Amino acid sequence: MSRHPTVKWAQRSDVVFITIELPDAQDVKLKMEPEGKFFFSATSGVNKIPYEVDMDLHDKIDVGESKASVGKRNICYLVKKAENKWWSRLLKQEGKPPVFLKVDWDRWVDEDEEDQDNKVAPDTDFGDFDFSKLNMGGGEGFGAAEGEDDDDSDMEEENVEELPPLKTDASSSGAEPEVKKD
Repeated sequence: MSRHPTVKWAQRSDVVFITIELPDAQDVKLKMEPEGKFFFSATSGVNKIPYEVDMDLHDKIDVGESKASVGKRNICYLVKKAENKWWSRLLKQEGKPPVFLKVDWDRWVDEDEEDQDNKVAPDTDFGDFDFSKLNMGGGEGFGAAEGEDDDDSDMEEENVEELPPLKTDASSSGAEPEVKKD
């Protein structure tokens, strides 16, 4: 009996990203049909354990324009949709998706954000980006006007009111309570 590898997915209006997480996959086979049939099989590990995924995708796909990339840790598929439109889900079947199917949050873009510049990859090197300019705190002069000092340790003396010493409650110290006489 075959096992199911973890499958992650994300979409754009024209493509679906499907990533199958299967380290050291061997004998990788993929069969896609224009009606939306997606079948994957491979073996993995020293014991050549068989894995397979058989899904009916939500809508039709363009098999000729779809691409695959086999890596050491996963297999990535760029599945071209037959029509440029957003799918409400990955699978044709309604209801709860299988437990091995997860959203790929690293590639996910909401439908209304697709037209924005989303060229930043999840593994982008921010290198010399100066985060202090984002006004997120921790930066020099945050919340202080030019020339002001942020140090609270030198409070002005005229604003400090000295309080009288506290009287200790005798009942809490274990001593006899003090009785006041008039």
